[in-house]
Amino acid sequence: MTQRNTIESLPSPPLKGLFDRVYQFMSHRVVYHSLFWAVYILIMVLWQGQADGYFYTFTNQLIKSVFYGIAVYFNIYYLIPNYLSQTRFATYSALLILLVVIIVPLLMISLYIRFLHDPEAQQRVIDSQMQFFLMTFIILGISTILKIITDWIRHQTVKRELERQTMRSELRFLKSQINPHFLFNTLNNLYALTLKKSDKAPEIVLKLSEMMRYMLYECNERRVPLRKEVNYLSNYLDLERLRQGKNMKIDFTLNGNVGNQKIAPLMFIPFLENSFKHGLNQVAEGFVHIHIDVQDYELEMSIENSKPAIPKMNHRSGGIGLQNVQRRLDLLYPEQYELKIDNQPEKYIVHLKINLDHD
Repeated sequence: MTQRNTIESLPSPPLKGLFDRVYQFMSHRVVYHSLFWAVYILIMVLWQGQADGYFYTFTNQLIKSVFYGIAVYFNIYYLIPNYLSQTRFATYSALLILLVVIIVPLLMISLYIRFLHDPEAQQRVIDSQMQFFLMTFIILGISTILKIITDWIRHQTVKRELERQTMRSELRFLKSQINPHFLFNTLNNLYALTLKKSDKAPEIVLKLSEMMRYMLYECNERRVPLRKEVNYLSNYLDLERLRQGKNMKIDFTLNGNVGNQKIAPLMFIPFLENSFKHGLNQVAEGFVHIHIDVQDYELEMSIENSKPAIPKMNHRSGGIGLQNVQRRLDLLYPEQYELKIDNQPEKYIVHLKINLDHD
């Protein structure tokens, strides 16, 4: 019974389609502008109609709205774009005053003719000329303010959308650089072990399979669970331990509670790749120490690796991973991260601090 009531309470597809069509119709500029003036006339008729008569008030307000509308649309579609938006304030102000000087007499003449058989009403029109001038200035001032506000909102919306599109494009490009780079290195390592017919090769294949599954199917989101990223990191280090041998010391410590936090995918790998490629792989004995501390939604990671006294020069473009990850940090965690790199004579230290709550 509960399921039946729930299903019946949902809007039917035809009704939803009707709402969509109504929304699209109301989104047209001509429609909602016409609706605005109709509501304005209706309010004025309800306000003044009881004293002066509803038909009498309606015809008066209809004539006023025609002239007010001409002034408003000439202001927002010609004067503002061509003068105010071009910072020609003096010219805009002069033309706005000229517009009022032209519109108000035309409005008064139309009302005067409207009351051709009512001398008292004609005299009221003449006596109210200052009110007409003041009302026209107020309406034009309001239209100018609303035009400036709506243009600013539209500009900000377009700007934000362009920024989002640019950021998504850059992130896709940066991730496309990271994944093949890592895969290339790992396959080279696996190839070396298969040539030696090492018993470690099957274990590396399993680790690599799990890591590739993560990269291909789970890293397409803007954020991934931190526990999966840490597991990916752990698999990477297990793979390196199998490959490096006993002369290399690889330590990984994790402190804190890894729960529901989320992080941008593949954020740590470029640092690790560089620690092995430009550090551990160039020394006979060395170390890589990785420490991650998680406190609520604040994460701190430090990587310390040994390095040769004289680095080999045959590694071209070795810094591309660090450039990519710093660019990703700028895009995904603006002003929400700290990255410190300490290049000492015998070791290399990276310290990264991220506010995971930022999105």
